Amino acid sequence: MVKSSKEMLAKEESKVLAELQKNSKESIDTIAKHCGFSRQKVWRIIKHLEDNKIIWGYIAIADEEQNGLKHFVLLVKRNTVSFDASVKKELILEKLDEYLPGVVRIEDIFFTHGSFDAVVTFYVPDIISAKKLVQEIYKRVGKYLGEYLLLETLFPIRKKGLKNPQIKGLVKYL
Repeated sequence: MVKSSKEMLAKEESKVLAELQKNSKESIDTIAKHCGFSRQKVWRIIKHLEDNKIIWGYIAIADEEQNGLKHFVLLVKRNTVSFDASVKKELILEKLDEYLPGVVRIEDIFFTHGSFDAVVTFYVPDIISAKKLVQEIYKRVGKYLGEYLLLETLFPIRKKGLKNPQIKGLVKYL
């Protein structure tokens, strides 16, 4: 039975997306070769993925420790106080990076379901800066938040789905 064109397009998009996730810096020609598609077809698929916001951007994965930064994970639990409109705007539309300008670089923010309601991952120079960020968050929106848990990442095994090329360095942590 022949698949519908929508199913086929979805399969082709998935193939191109997987190649982009491996290395978005690859040329369209290389991606086309890996997928078994023409260059024009890959270009059209990528354009479609960008237009439909399936691809949000392209990034380089860097070893931030070489830049003097440490990685932290902040788990946050809300309390029962409802957010007012200005707080919603601040948390959703504005940047948490601006809470400690020039010190913190937010990596990811996720709204979650489970023991905690949000996960924030970020880079700062040290634990003191990480704690200052938490203090600043609580100073601004603390009446809406319950508990939190701050974790320091010791070693990234994978980032954005890619295995760390320095994986042998994990041995010192085990």
